[in-house]
Amino acid sequence: MTLRGRLTAAFLAVAFGPVLLGAVFVAATVAAVDRSRATERLAVAATAVRTSVDALCQQLRAAADAVAVTTDHAGTAAQVVSRGLASAVLVTDEAGRVSYATPDPPPAPWRDCAAPEPPGGAVSALVVRVQLRDAAGSALGAVAAAQPVDPAFVGRLAAVTGVAVTLLDGAAPVQVAHTTESGNGRDAVLAAAASLRGERVTGTTDGRYVRRAGPTAGQPLPLVLSVPSDQPPGLHAVLVAVVLLAALLGVAVAWRLARVTTRPLVELAGAADRVATGDLTTRVPVRSNDEIGRLAVAFNRMTRETGGYLTALASSRDQLRGHLAVLGDTLASTHDLPRILWVILHSALAATGARAGAVLLTEQGEQLVARCSVGLDDRWVGTGPLRVPLGSGVVGAVAATGQPRRGRVEPTGVASDEPRCRTYIAVPFAAPDATGGDAPGVASAAVAPGRPAEVVLGVLALYDRLGGEEFDDDDLATLRTFARHAAVAVDNVRVHEEAQRLSLTDPLTGLWNYRYLRESLRREVERASRFGRMVSVLALDLDRFKRVNDTYGHAAGDTVLAEFARRVRGEIREVDLAFRRGGEEFVVLLPETDAHGATIVAERLGAAVRDSPVTVVGHAGVRELVPVTVSIGIAVFPDHADTGPQVLAAADEALYAAKTASRDTWRLAPPRETSPTREVPVPPAARSPADGLPRAGPDGPAVGVPPAGPEAAPGVPTTGEAAAGSGTVGTGRTGPAGGASSGPHPPRRGHGR
Repeated sequence: MTLRGRLTAAFLAVAFGPVLLGAVFVAATVAAVDRSRATERLAVAATAVRTSVDALCQQLRAAADAVAVTTDHAGTAAQVVSRGLASAVLVTDEAGRVSYATPDPPPAPWRDCAAPEPPGGAVSALVVRVQLRDAAGSALGAVAAAQPVDPAFVGRLAAVTGVAVTLLDGAAPVQVAHTTESGNGRDAVLAAAASLRGERVTGTTDGRYVRRAGPTAGQPLPLVLSVPSDQPPGLHAVLVAVVLLAALLGVAVAWRLARVTTRPLVELAGAADRVATGDLTTRVPVRSNDEIGRLAVAFNRMTRETGGYLTALASSRDQLRGHLAVLGDTLASTHDLPRILWVILHSALAATGARAGAVLLTEQGEQLVARCSVGLDDRWVGTGPLRVPLGSGVVGAVAATGQPRRGRVEPTGVASDEPRCRTYIAVPFAAPDATGGDAPGVASAAVAPGRPAEVVLGVLALYDRLGGEEFDDDDLATLRTFARHAAVAVDNVRVHEEAQRLSLTDPLTGLWNYRYLRESLRREVERASRFGRMVSVLALDLDRFKRVNDTYGHAAGDTVLAEFARRVRGEIREVDLAFRRGGEEFVVLLPETDAHGATIVAERLGAAVRDSPVTVVGHAGVRELVPVTVSIGIAVFPDHADTGPQVLAAADEALYAAKTASRDTWRLAPPRETSPTREVPVPPAARSPADGLPRAGPDGPAVGVPPAGPEAAPGVPTTGEAAAGSGTVGTGRTGPAGGASSGPHPPRRGHGR
């Protein structure tokens, strides 16, 4: 389709579309409002019908009750009929035989008001039956009061509800018994009623709305309610005429505007084609001062300035190549890898005149991932960062082989997981192989004989050079320079990250060192203070570790320390932190853990160390089992201190108490006195009671703790000896304190917090 045709279609869509939508909206709104009003009227009418039928049934019940409670059934029945409470009254005996009936009863069938599920069929009268009983309560028969359902009754319902009422005979096919509809409306209502299920509202072919109202429990009559539509006649014809008139006017105006607009655009398109072939002397005639005229002026100015820009671009490219040395020094002085890659990519784009590019780094030796990209939004159809498997497409092959590539391809010649382009250039960048040439899945870059092997770190790729020309050898040399800078930057960041990791870990145990302990403790205390949480600190010290070094040698001591660190890591959560403080001293940091949870962890750590001796190689080269125990001091922020160093100092004091008491146990730092509490001394115990439940009392030692005195178990302090290191259980604190046992070992994760 030509531009003129598209402009005509666009104008018609803009001008004629709202008219058409408005007409449709008006018609739909009128129909919806009309249906909504009819539905509301029918709902009110259905409620009025149920109310009227219910009132009639109540009236009949009152009439039957009046006859049933008197002994003169005939006289009372005559009065009921004469007053209009019922049309007929029948009195039957226990066997169902009629003992009395008022004159002229309605014809059968009668429909009982109290029927739970009214049966089908015609309805001639509504009836209510009441049991006759003697003074002893024995059944004597029944009294039935009836009212005919005739045209007069249907007319009264129509008058009450304000809508047309139709009584169906209840048989199949549906037939009308009585109705207030007239003429063709009766047939239309009957046809609509035959398709209705439940009490939904439907429309008829002559513009009426119909709804069923029964039969249901309490309203046994099969009624159909109908109201005429309030929609004005001829509305659709008027709307169609308006739409057609608007369409004719729109076509005429659109054709004229399109003809006036497209002529200067055709001239501008021809000039643009000549410029694309390299003729920058092309000019477009300016025929008006409107937007099209200003576009022609801008085009002429653009062609004049483009020639100057091309000359300046060539000069800038030469100058940029001269500054690469300075750029390399700058890139090597920072460890901000994203910023480095961004500078490298933008410099490479400016130096080569490419329209788009990306720096891709290898991940896990399996694929290349774009860490920085420019201009790929309209060239790559994927979601998320650009990912290319090794060996796939252009950049995948460059990374796999370590050889640069450049050339021209058609849009269909690029792999599905690469950007669409016509010209490309891709150069790998590598660094010395720290693995000795064993890095899986990544090709080694070609190097001169005698130089160390290199491993490909990524690929620098550029796409579609300005002017449509292919990338040349000068561009390849320039891009290799930028690739070397990228390799230096990536390798520097990698070395820096490894050095930073080593500066924060202990080389023997692999745990965090004391430097990282201070930073982590400060951070966790600040977080706990901000959110109103707790942080527990465990100070651990291996008992009699000097004896291990003296007996088995320092190599065995290192084995014990490494094994102890492994067991500590196995007993704490992922969010917990373990540190080697120095020598045989360690610290465990438990975020969001109260004193009770900390004592559970301490008990578990003590058991993990105590229950399994460590296998070491002694001086004579013989493997021996070395029993190891640990003493633990516990402090909690904010129960025991207000700052990180103070909490650590409180844990050290508790550790000293555990060392002084008996070793191979734990102690909880005494709480700060913030409010008066009743304290009960609790004897310490190095082992949990047999049932795993801690007990304490004023009259004796805890159940499960060895008795004090000379017969106490070895290694377990007596009550008097441990008094100095024992904590207390206060009424205002939660969890165990001092040396009281913390119960059986819980599962490894959770610490019972």
